[in-house]
Amino acid sequence: QVQLVESGGGLVQAGGSLRLSCAASGRTARSYAMGWFRQVPGKERGFIATISWNGGSTDYADSVKGRFTISRDTAKNTMYLQMNSLKPEDTAVYYCTARRTFGSGYPDYWGQGTQVTVSS
Repeated sequence: QVQLVESGGGLVQAGGSLRLSCAASGRTARSYAMGWFRQVPGKERGFIATISWNGGSTDYADSVKGRFTISRDTAKNTMYLQMNSLKPEDTAVYYCTARRTFGSGYPDYWGQGTQVTVSS
């Protein structure tokens, strides 16, 4: 089992920045790739970014490339999503995820979600 707890969501103006954090726990958590999905009302959760278990590989959705950066601190078992140049369309609930293998496919574990609201 892997437990995930997000923090860092909130309200920001368009063009601003936010950093989300996700603390992972569980005996095997360190071996999992981690990532972020987001969901807006009426739509399915969509892939945003992922990072491999050792931080050596990353992948992003086209909609956030060049604006968002995913990273992880393996010693702290914590992952981050630095979001810059935020747009109103980035408004969503952001979910931290863990997956046994690196990739943008459906995760094995989900956090509870944190709201990000970008005002115009």
